[in-house]
Amino acid sequence: MNVSKLKLEIFIPETHLSKLRLALQSIGAGKIGNYDSCLAYSRVTGTWRPLKGSQPYIGTCNEISEAPEIKVEVNIRKEALQETLNAIREVHPYEEPVINVIPLYT
Repeated sequence: MNVSKLKLEIFIPETHLSKLRLALQSIGAGKIGNYDSCLAYSRVTGTWRPLKGSQPYIGTCNEISEAPEIKVEVNIRKEALQETLNAIREVHPYEEPVINVIPLYT
């Protein structure tokens, strides 16, 4: 089995979805056959607790926070991982963005 593509799961506030979509489109993420800009998103609820030394976008240190988020799923070429991560981090407001990288076997 070979890994040539990856699936990314990105958790982001809904207010930043358009910026993320444009960033992904600008680097060619989400290309499937003769289609581009292919991604899926769904509404989820995230929870977290900022610890000492953090600078949270939302929430207060040492208190559990909960807020609606968008989970974005997009496929990319394995070779484009670092470029894609850089593009995501440029538009993502969180100090520590949650970006899951999942190999897709062919």
